[in-house]
Amino acid sequence: MTPESFDLVILGSGPGGYVSAIRAAQLGLKVAIVERERLGGICLNWGCIPTKALLRTSEVYHYMTHADAYGLSATGVSFDLAKITERSRKVAAQLNGGVKGLMKKNKVTVVEGQGALTGATEVTVTTGDQTRVLQAKNVIIATGARARDLPGVPADGERVWTYRHAMVPPAMPTKLLVIGSGAIGIEFASFYNDMGADVTVVEMLDRILPVEDEEVSAFMAKTLTKQGMRILSATKVSDVTPGADAVTATITTADGKAAVETFSHVIVAIGIVPNTETIGLEALGVATNRGHIVVNGYGQTNVAGLHAIGDVTGPPWLAHKASHEGIVCVENIAGLHPHAFTNWNIPGCTYSRPQVASVGLTEAKAKAAGHTVKVGKFPFIGNGKAIALGEAEGFIKTVFDATTGELLGAHMVGAEVTELIQGYVIARGLETTEAELMHTVFAHPTLSEMMHESVLDAYGRALHY
Repeated sequence: MTPESFDLVILGSGPGGYVSAIRAAQLGLKVAIVERERLGGICLNWGCIPTKALLRTSEVYHYMTHADAYGLSATGVSFDLAKITERSRKVAAQLNGGVKGLMKKNKVTVVEGQGALTGATEVTVTTGDQTRVLQAKNVIIATGARARDLPGVPADGERVWTYRHAMVPPAMPTKLLVIGSGAIGIEFASFYNDMGADVTVVEMLDRILPVEDEEVSAFMAKTLTKQGMRILSATKVSDVTPGADAVTATITTADGKAAVETFSHVIVAIGIVPNTETIGLEALGVATNRGHIVVNGYGQTNVAGLHAIGDVTGPPWLAHKASHEGIVCVENIAGLHPHAFTNWNIPGCTYSRPQVASVGLTEAKAKAAGHTVKVGKFPFIGNGKAIALGEAEGFIKTVFDATTGELLGAHMVGAEVTELIQGYVIARGLETTEAELMHTVFAHPTLSEMMHESVLDAYGRALHY
């Protein structure tokens, strides 16, 4: 079999892989991308995008069932679960088609099938009984990750779900247990709670959304409880036993009390497993750490010509992080000498109700790193636009180095904060201090004014609260 020759072969077409392919094509490289399922990977087909379609549905449903708060009347409000799922899948399909179009536009060769490394710069792709061998000067591994199962209790899609099952539910849960309170767990808890399920969230650590600032975690626990969820932190789940019509689980709370409870369904959101098995890493001696491929700031592995980006390289497991890693990796391959990739300015977003967004250091981590800090905080209730929207719950918090004025971190909870956070990301990227932020004019009335007020508050100058 004669190998096909390329400048770059990319294994995996998620937001890391397909963005890398586009950037490489822009730089004049001959590119092939290998995908075993659907272009766009988990994010586009089973993650970021379709979940936001579901959450938009639950948000609209919430507004409909609370129309009276806006002087409106809505009677006989109901939903069709099949149509909700269908809309989400159509959104994913539309974007999958968009990626196909981008590959064609940029003249990227798409190879469908299961790819594996048969050399540092060789990928063999198997599709049914057909085999293709792709050789390149460089190879990028962008195979992503999958949901971690509960030990001894694999998700069955009937009573025990991962995020993939939760996006295409065969029935609406009546009593739902969500194990894990990271972004995925909280987003699904928020969706199903707003759609009427009785939701319990269990977190093994001492607070939900444990990577967020402690004040954000506390606010979310209080708010979600107010919405009707049961939030159990410092709690363990064991003996999960699915049956024909229900699931039983032992819930052991922080005080050591254990109780067997029954749920209609369980969503397992306890982390991810990198897709690094069966792709030929071991034979090549590729260095890994707990399953994740070890790379430097340019995506280079310890094997010449072999690179890796995205979820397979470790946290944070975020689509936008994978895309940016891919661009840095490709530009380095092309000899453009980009800045090495670092995680210091990667925003994180949770699209629950209310939303959560953050970038940089929490207050606790800033202090632990030796900074003397100035902290500003401004509540949604002090913002005219938030009140007019009927979204007056939440706050924005900023953390500065007291000596230099460096913006160390920003933490938000409330309506549309996932759109607001980018302002602080840009500010940090430009090495902006409190002085520039204070002198920036923010449009009125906007939610973004709270960003200004939070900065002012850190220096005792808040105007509207």
